[in-house]
Amino acid sequence: MSPHAAEPSNPIPTGRARADRRRVGRVALALLGAVGLVLKRHYSGPFQATVWSYGGNVAVSFAVYFMLAATPFGARLGGMVTAGTALLAVEAFELTDGFGLMRNVYERLDLVANGVGVALAWVTDAALRAGTAGNRPRHDSPAS
Repeated sequence: MSPHAAEPSNPIPTGRARADRRRVGRVALALLGAVGLVLKRHYSGPFQATVWSYGGNVAVSFAVYFMLAATPFGARLGGMVTAGTALLAVEAFELTDGFGLMRNVYERLDLVANGVGVALAWVTDAALRAGTAGNRPRHDSPAS
């Protein structure tokens, strides 16, 4: 008999490991939004003018949602409150001309693009939460 045969094997991550993995995933998605912002100017294809004009708003809003969601505060808030907070932040940035710290070109459709980015992030986060919920042990199963 192998000396490792007696050690229990638990492929299901603990609550802490699951939360850490979720946080790392959210940080990666925030970075993906930042990459989208940087790379939008290199896009050439259908709707190029639209991507150049509003892609940055969508990408930044997506990133802001996941930056908030990756914090312990955001994790406690839940998706809808995180989405509302992210939307409030990006819309305030838009309406105050970059909080007076950055120059910002305002267009009314920027506000819509910000909403699209936050909605895309919320849907992505909800899909990921639903996918990881299937990995949790069931309380009515014999293994628990």
